[in-house]
Amino acid sequence: MTKQLNIGKVTIGGSAPLALIAGPCVMEDESVVLSTAEAIKKIADKLKIDLIFKSSYKKDNRSSAKSYQGPGLEAGLKLLEKVKKQFDVPVLSDVHYPEEVGPAAQVLDVIQIPAYLCMQTELTLKVAKTGKVVNVKKGQFLAPEDVGHIVKKIEETGNTNILLTERGTSFGYHNLVVDYKALPIMRSLGYPVVFDVTHTIRKYGKPSSDPKGGSPEFIEPLARAGVACGCDAIFIETHPKPCEAKCDAASMLELSKLERLVESLMELDAVARKYSD
Repeated sequence: MTKQLNIGKVTIGGSAPLALIAGPCVMEDESVVLSTAEAIKKIADKLKIDLIFKSSYKKDNRSSAKSYQGPGLEAGLKLLEKVKKQFDVPVLSDVHYPEEVGPAAQVLDVIQIPAYLCMQTELTLKVAKTGKVVNVKKGQFLAPEDVGHIVKKIEETGNTNILLTERGTSFGYHNLVVDYKALPIMRSLGYPVVFDVTHTIRKYGKPSSDPKGGSPEFIEPLARAGVACGCDAIFIETHPKPCEAKCDAASMLELSKLERLVESLMELDAVARKYSD
């Protein structure tokens, strides 16, 4: 059984049922962020699933220097703080540089280390030393057991508030595949495991606004497979109109489909836990 983490009113891991991490890929204007947060919160309350709201204040790993990157650190954190207070939910975002960590820790409940940066020791230690929950995105280039090296770095700071996220593995140059063995392997490290399904269907090498940059039709079957295999939380990036989104337009789940999917995942989770060791 994995360690149980209590993040505000949210419980992830241990014997707790499936939790939900959801929100738009990157923050757009305030109205989109707040309306999306409100809709997700209503779904979570209706289904009685613990929710963490996720959105990035900045996306620095863009295919083009002209790609939309988000509102930036200061404006983004202010908006996340508004979401946190208005909807009474913990908030998660990712950091890219050590100097962002201090301001981010004043607002965020969960600080995420991006997949591309998961082996950056200085960044990892800086995040770990805040004492906040650290969500480590497993790099597309890592074997799941190698995440143990990152876990050890964090533990050596005295921080054991750790989430480990699977988001697919590089298969050739542009495709990702999900090796579902990664979920139990990472869970064996003792910490809750998150399955980020929407990033697994990205088509790398395409601009994030390119309609050919993802295969969203596979979000639902892959999510169900992940939950059936066993995870502690499901990570779903969602948007009211993905085709109009400024980032990851081809890989986010349409918001209108979220409730039905999450309901089915909760049912699968209950069955999986009943028959698990």
